[in-house]
Amino acid sequence: MTSALRHAALALATAALAAVPALATAQAAPAVYPQKPVVLVVPQPPGGAADQFARPFAQLLSQRLGQPVVVDNRPGANGNIAAAYVARNQPADGYTLFFGSISTLAVNPHLYKSTGFDPLKDFQPITLTNQTPNVLVVGASTPYKTVADVVAAAKKEPGALSFGSAGNGNTMHLTGLQFEASTGTKLTHVPSKGGAAAPNDVMGGQIPMMFHNLSAVLGQEKGGRVRVLAVADTQRSKLLPNVPTMAEAGAPGVVQLAWSGMLVRAGTPAPVVERLHKEMLEILKDPAFRKPLEAQGFDVLSSTPQGFSERLKADFAKMGAVVKAGNVQID
Repeated sequence: MTSALRHAALALATAALAAVPALATAQAAPAVYPQKPVVLVVPQPPGGAADQFARPFAQLLSQRLGQPVVVDNRPGANGNIAAAYVARNQPADGYTLFFGSISTLAVNPHLYKSTGFDPLKDFQPITLTNQTPNVLVVGASTPYKTVADVVAAAKKEPGALSFGSAGNGNTMHLTGLQFEASTGTKLTHVPSKGGAAAPNDVMGGQIPMMFHNLSAVLGQEKGGRVRVLAVADTQRSKLLPNVPTMAEAGAPGVVQLAWSGMLVRAGTPAPVVERLHKEMLEILKDPAFRKPLEAQGFDVLSSTPQGFSERLKADFAKMGAVVKAGNVQID
């Protein structure tokens, strides 16, 4: 072999060896997310309030990600079954989302001996998505026109006035405990076995009142079947501008906002969380998405992952104090 050929062969070998690290790096680079369908786990049955929000959200997220986003309804144990499924059985890769709520993440850990998950350690918040205030609602046939009427009746016969909820320990029940503490009254809690039974009992006259999500009773209020006396928020609802806040009505400190948000398992890669956050915020600020939900009583909102995490921690502590003060026992 001539000197020129030897130099050429050496140059080719050197180039080939130099390409090996680059090839290995390219092969090791992570795939662009997402590469397959994403599952959104909803801890309520199809047709519930959470489902009504999650399905249009999933459809728009699918369009933005370029992959199907499939809603997986896993109801049971006040959301514990769905939360534990995501926290314990699914990888931290961003392909399983969880539609969490204040009840599941901030209340349940104080009620159950074992939920199967730790809300502060097992999940990575992405963004808050919506909230709705609880309201004091009474049957249209009751004599109560104001919060003062309710307080007067409750003080006249302590324990005689009852309020309903969807079950022990949910935010409806806890709002009632906050109301009692604020007004110095004693009410009788009547838990039902589901979200629909209690408002039906209020409309039917079986129980006089309850504390419920505004979004769940707005239609009945507009139809004249119930009256909303106060909103458990720091400001009045735009949908019911003539209804006072609890503080304005004489029950200061009674604030209960039922929020929900999107989370993934803790340990999900930061670029995946960032991509999901970016796309979700675009959906949440879209008027075409917001307006139909706002008309139903939802307050559509968004947050940073850090902001969501801070709110979860604050409400976790707050709800724990309410549960402890009320000595709340699960069904």
